[in-house]
Amino acid sequence: MLYLLIHDSIGVSNVSNEVHFLYPRWYEQLTGGTFPVNDVTWQYPPGAGLVFLFPAVLPFLGYFQAFLVLTLLADAVVTLALARRGRSLAGAWMWTAGLPLLLNVPHGRFDIEVTALAVLALLSAGRRPRLGGMFAAFGALIKVWPLLTLVGAERGRTSRQAWLSAAAAAAALLAVLALGFRNSLGFLQQQGARGVQIESLGGTALSLMRASGMPIWIESRYGALEFSGMHVAIVAQVSMLLTATAFGWLMLWRGRASRWTAATPFDAALAAVLLFTVTSRVISPQYLVWLIGLAAVCLTSRHTTQRPVACVLLAASVVTALAFPTYYLEVMYGSALGNTLMVLRNGLLITATLLSCRRLWKATASTTASATAPKTAPTPSEPTPSKPTPSKPML
Repeated sequence: MLYLLIHDSIGVSNVSNEVHFLYPRWYEQLTGGTFPVNDVTWQYPPGAGLVFLFPAVLPFLGYFQAFLVLTLLADAVVTLALARRGRSLAGAWMWTAGLPLLLNVPHGRFDIEVTALAVLALLSAGRRPRLGGMFAAFGALIKVWPLLTLVGAERGRTSRQAWLSAAAAAAALLAVLALGFRNSLGFLQQQGARGVQIESLGGTALSLMRASGMPIWIESRYGALEFSGMHVAIVAQVSMLLTATAFGWLMLWRGRASRWTAATPFDAALAAVLLFTVTSRVISPQYLVWLIGLAAVCLTSRHTTQRPVACVLLAASVVTALAFPTYYLEVMYGSALGNTLMVLRNGLLITATLLSCRRLWKATASTTASATAPKTAPTPSEPTPSKPTPSKPML
């Protein structure tokens, strides 16, 4: 993977451009005491600035080399954490075998670092919910999605501790960054103006419309390729409506869930991130890094319901690498090959999402098991069961 990143000669050979040119530019601004100003490519919460400042710790290396050191360290942390969890190495194998399917993309972005925080949040939240909440907050201040790792925390004390810890950690880090840097919340302006990116689910629909002759074209905006023209605004609105619906489903699931296992927080986190990924106006290839990491955490538990989902995600990773960087020009031009790759990849993501949500619901919120449970009273020779624990209030 590192060889491919350094030589950068597969398909569109610009995978490493961000580490070579974009991140160093942000680094210079951050060392000057300000977050990027009037920069449409800066779309990240202020915690991301700490990632881009890390090379300052290794001044004897160039920026590219120092950033690779940070990424490799985060990669190793994930591998070690997964390998030490439980008796099975399935999770560690999912991570180490899944990432190379994305070719040179994972180490050319900073998503491995964010995924490491999400993995640590999930693996530590069971016994130490406050620590899990802290890791989730730090990840959310780099990219928002790690906050979804808390959605499956069991209702009651565990959930309260995790969410309160996350809120306190986020507030503390935001205060430090606001005191140390200017324009720490400037990213909000860029996020609100994002359009429909060509690799998203809505983008695939628009690409097919363009192939049928509709006046739809591609423009480079906010550091990505987005669609403009007929029906684009409608597709963007539908995407946001679907995201709101996904959030509603998650809240319904939390309200109906009645059975928690050790794997439920892991499974819920994967389902939540899948929901928000497929309904987003933007799907970048590095999003698969998140999904591989979360699926790997699920596989560390023998109680997980997400094994079939992990297999689908591995297939989606292969197709993603074909779409970017291998045949990205075909995707840009909306050729038959490009559209086929996008339909297949996004179809696999939809399949993984529906499968994940269905299996999570069936395992935790379905009433089938409780309806068929025996209701006979114990015989005198049986030990008297302990008084049932009152149901815990929902967060």
